[in-house]
Amino acid sequence: MTKELVKDIIKWDVKSWSKALRYWNSNIDWGTVQNGLELGGREGGLSLWLALKGKEVVCSDLNDVKNTAEHLHLRYNVSKLIKYQDIDAVNIPYENYFDIIVFKSIIGGIGRNDNYEIQQKVFNEIYKALKPGGKLLFAENLIASKFHQRMRKRFVNWGSAWRYVSIKEMKECLDLFATYDIKTTGVLAAFGRTESQRNLLSTIDKLFFNKVCPKNWKYISYGIAEK
Repeated sequence: MTKELVKDIIKWDVKSWSKALRYWNSNIDWGTVQNGLELGGREGGLSLWLALKGKEVVCSDLNDVKNTAEHLHLRYNVSKLIKYQDIDAVNIPYENYFDIIVFKSIIGGIGRNDNYEIQQKVFNEIYKALKPGGKLLFAENLIASKFHQRMRKRFVNWGSAWRYVSIKEMKECLDLFATYDIKTTGVLAAFGRTESQRNLLSTIDKLFFNKVCPKNWKYISYGIAEK
């Protein structure tokens, strides 16, 4: 994939979050996948990624997702493979339907104002909507270190309202799946104020901090869970 395509798929903090994309690409038998669902799609980056693989995709968000995402899909000539649907991730209107469900950075916002129960419900709904043997591809913000937590509250508009999950909580949410694997990444890159700063800090993370820092200091979790 070109750098421009990866940027269109991931959108921000690209160097750190694109590790999830590389992991998913390498650990799915794409010949067995026919359809997929993107939750919290907004601009439709992950729907674009699936459609470029020739998969039929439902690109979803709470409301008006077609207006925010379709222009990207038209630019890459894949809109014929994509349907747009307003879907609340805590009430997915499908059962045993999708081969793949994918999301990036939605759980913290769904759990705003310390609602862990509703975060757990998202995973229950995903499980219901997947076919037997279907896969969840997830990438989510972690609560990370105490320093990350303080900086979010100070500098991020939604930092106090979002409920960032811990690794332990991610594992609890995934326990209903037959198997799952969780990877973590990113320490310094969260503090970059521009994309060029985040790229530089992500390189430093790769060379040093990802290797020496404990998992609970890292701010990105990603992986695959199988129903």
